[in-house]
Amino acid sequence: MIEIPKDDVDKLALRLRRIAGQINGIEKMLLEGRECESVINQIAAASKALDQVGFKLVAAGLRNCMSSQSGADAADDIARLEKYFSRLS
Repeated sequence: MIEIPKDDVDKLALRLRRIAGQINGIEKMLLEGRECESVINQIAAASKALDQVGFKLVAAGLRNCMSSQSGADAADDIARLEKYFSRLS
């Protein structure tokens, strides 16, 4: 099991709440009939922000894995993290 330090989890959760607010804003823009270009720009920004959360999550797991484990357990976790990373890219 890959453990993520609580400090990292807290930061990522805060970022996800901000992204949720951004998504709600995009929905409001659509309902108000805002200009397509503006909506697309906000969708792109939210998508990029969500990608960054994923990358930071994988990086936090990798940092924790490298510092706290050794041997076969660490190798298994690193392989799992590599799979997660490839899903994001």
